[in-house]
Formats: sequence, structure tokens, C-alpha cells
Amino acid sequence: MIGKISTPRGEHVQPLLYYLFGPGRREEHTDPHIVAGWRHPASLEPPLRPDGTRDFTKLAGLLLQPHAALGKRAYVRPVWHCSMRAAPEDRMLSDDEWAAIAHDVMDRTGLSPYGQEDEAVRWVAVRHGDDHIHIVAMLARQDGGKPGLSWERVKVRAACLAAEQRYGLRSTAPADRTAARRPTRAENEKAARRGLDEAPRVTLRRQVATAAASANSEQEFFACLDQAGVLVRKRFSITNPGQVTGYSVARPGDTAKDGGPIWYGGGKLAADLTWPKLRHRWAPDRAAPGPAHLKLTAEERNAVWEHATGAAADAAAQIRHLARTDPAAAADAAWATSDTLHVAAAMLGSRILRQAADAYDRAARPPYGRIPPPSPAGNRLRQAARLISAFAYLTQDQSMAPIVLITKLAALAEAVAELRESQQHAAQAAAALRTAERLYAASRPAPAPPPRPAPRASTAAQLASLSFPNPGRPTQRPPAPRQPGPDQGGPQPPRRPSPPRPRGPSR
Repeated sequence: MIGKISTPRGEHVQPLLYYLFGPGRREEHTDPHIVAGWRHPASLEPPLRPDGTRDFTKLAGLLLQPHAALGKRAYVRPVWHCSMRAAPEDRMLSDDEWAAIAHDVMDRTGLSPYGQEDEAVRWVAVRHGDDHIHIVAMLARQDGGKPGLSWERVKVRAACLAAEQRYGLRSTAPADRTAARRPTRAENEKAARRGLDEAPRVTLRRQVATAAASANSEQEFFACLDQAGVLVRKRFSITNPGQVTGYSVARPGDTAKDGGPIWYGGGKLAADLTWPKLRHRWAPDRAAPGPAHLKLTAEERNAVWEHATGAAADAAAQIRHLARTDPAAAADAAWATSDTLHVAAAMLGSRILRQAADAYDRAARPPYGRIPPPSPAGNRLRQAARLISAFAYLTQDQSMAPIVLITKLAALAEAVAELRESQQHAAQAAAALRTAERLYAASRPAPAPPPRPAPRASTAAQLASLSFPNPGRPTQRPPAPRQPGPDQGGPQPPRRPSPPRPRGPSR
């Protein structure tokens, strides 16, 4: 089960009620009704008018009373909205079961604990579909206080896990902060209107991750972003004006209503792309010899792919060994694998590799944003990523070398999947397995195109020409089906009128 809290919170509750009890954007709402609330659902259900519409006057007035009593102390955005959705393959829950889930959410978040229905916030849970409900609460307590919202998403996630165990639903991963920030619905719809394949947030996350993997210092990091065409805005320290304390990125052409670019901080892209986490990459104990300081010969440059292949094979063997003995010691190698994947995808320009690198991101991140201690295997993988980024474009044409690397990276992803399974991180193990499948698909040769069908004759003359070709003249092929010939009754080009004949005496 998935619980999603809408952000930002709403200012007015009436429009949300109209939407929940309405037909929906695509007529997907069926039988909307209240299943739970701070009072009995029957007393809160909005009545029907003679014309068939709902009358929300009483319900909206009751919800707004505690908020109005707070006056100036009230929240500017007091409408709290959370949707709870079961998996498509789960059984259909009854209204009573959804009501119990809604009460558990309100109790765990502290918005309306059990036994405080008359003192806590006022809320309702609306069901207008088989697989989900919407919980709407006003952030104003009936006793005159303001509710707290600390760790609300973690508490809603705990309520989802409890519902899965109680009702035998599909098991999902706990909230360990390994998933990247997903684009909002508005971002996806905007990208679709502009004809983009993905939301700018996803593109920027990939570009920042690739730049971080290719760099060995903050100067190289910002240079890689500039080379990729990413707009960068740095934040400097007040006490030390030359010290960078943060950054945000934007994609050219992605503008807001005022015409300015839409900026994303590193933390809005992924937990491991914040500025403090990026600076950990360039610490002395983690920074491998950077490409800028290496002077490689032509043979060494041509061996870059082989070096990366060896690093991937060694890391896979070490991770499999540590998964049985000390899983925590393999965290750095699993994290560094993401660097090699992103850089290899960028250098080879493969869409399948890019999708594999995106899928692996969650498997790479340690839970709760922790940075694992450095390890020799992780440092070798990071060095291989920087070498590929710096010198792969100078190597000679060795088509088999990248394929061997991709195969070894697929085996490395499988080893990481075994590691995450031993750690009971189901979502990360699934992400690593998806990565391995895509990498194996990328290493296979492309299938040969199907043979072109033999031309078919549409007239007797064409049939004779195809059956008995004349060596002295080229074979006459029938016209294409979409371009009818003159004997097929197709549209003819307009004739130009013949010039008028001169009039004169006849002989």
C-alpha cells in the first residue's frame, strides 16, 4: 500500500471536496461517499439537492470552524490531504477496512489520536474508487491548538506497512529514503505538453549524477555540468565568500510563469546529490587519482575499457563474498557502481544503458542517506568511471570492449541484488535485478531486420516482367501500393489546357 501526502497543502477545502465527490478528470470517480471521519460517516455525508448535485455547505462549515477560531494563529495553508492506494493485484477492501486504515493514519500522525475525536482536528475519508481513499483534514484542533506535523510521511508509511500485514496486501519496502524524488503530476503533464520524453527533474538528476561520477573536485564537477549545458546557480558562504555551500541546477528552456528558469537543489533530485554528500566524494581517502593528473600512453588509453571491466569483475566477487560475511562492508562498492553505470551510459550514448543506470540508482543508495566508509573496490570503480569519462572518446574502435564491460556490470548488479536481499531491502534488490536485465539486453547483438517481401505484380505485364526478366533492361517493379499507377484508377494529375487553334479560312 502506498500513502501520498499532497504538497503544497491547500488553502481552501471546498474545491477539494468538489473534486472528490465529482466525476473526476476522466469520469473515473464512481459512487463517492465518506467511509470515516471525526464523527460517524452517516452524519457527515453531504446531502443531495433536487437537481442531483451535492450540498457541501454543512460539511465545509463544520470542517472550517476550528480553523476560523484560531484567527491569526491559523496555518495559511491548513488543508492536509493524503491518498491511500492499494496495489492493483490486492483484493478489494470493504468500507469498514478502509475506515480502519484511515483511523490508523490519523492516530499515527497525531492529527486525531484514538479517544481524542472531540479535541483533535476534524477530518473525513472519501472513497470514490475500489482501490484507494482520500483523507482530508483541517490543521486546527478543536481544543484551540495547532497540530504538529513532524515525520508525517514516515508515520504514514508505517500505517501502510501495518495495513499490509493486517489485511494480507502486497508487501512494499519501508521508508528508508533510498528512492529518488519523483516528478510531480504537474511536471509530467508539462513535459508531455512540450513533447519531452521525461520530466526535467529526471534529466537533471541523471546529468548531475554523471557529472559527480566524472569529477574529482568541485571545480571539475561544475565544469562537467557546464559542458553538459546545465544551468548552475551556486550558493556561497556569508563568512567565506569564496566557499560554495550549496548549488541548484536548471534545464535551459524549462521556465516558470514569470519566465525564469525552474531551479532544483541537489536534495530535490536525490538524497546523495546534496552538496555535503557530494563533497564526501572528493575527500582525500575517497578520491582516486584523477584523470586530469594522469598522462596515459595510447596503449593505456585503449585499455581503459579493459581496466573498468576488471574493476567491475573484482567488485562483483568482493560483494558476493561480503554479502555472506559482512554486508555493511560492501556498501561502498555498491554505491560506486552507480558512477560506472552513469559514465558508461553517457560515453556510449545508449538509451538502454541510461535506463539501467536510472534503475540502479535506488539500489546504490545507503538507507537514510548515510555515506558508507570508503573501500578499495569502491575507489577502483570510481577511478574507472573517471578514466572512461576522460579517455574513452580517445580510444580506438574496439566494439567488443564495451560489450564485455556491460556484461560484467550486469553480473555486478546481480551481486548487488544478492547483497540487498541479504539485508532484507526488497525495493533495492528489485532495482538491482531490473538493472541486470537491461544490461544483459544491451549486451546482446541487435536482431537482424526481417527480409523484405518479394515484389508482387498487379498487372499481367508486370507479372511477365518479374517471371522472365530481360537481361538487357532493368526489372520493372510494380508501383507502391500507396501510389496507384495509371491503370489502377487512382487520382490523375490535372491536364494543362491545350492552346487554342487559330481560326482562319478553311481550304
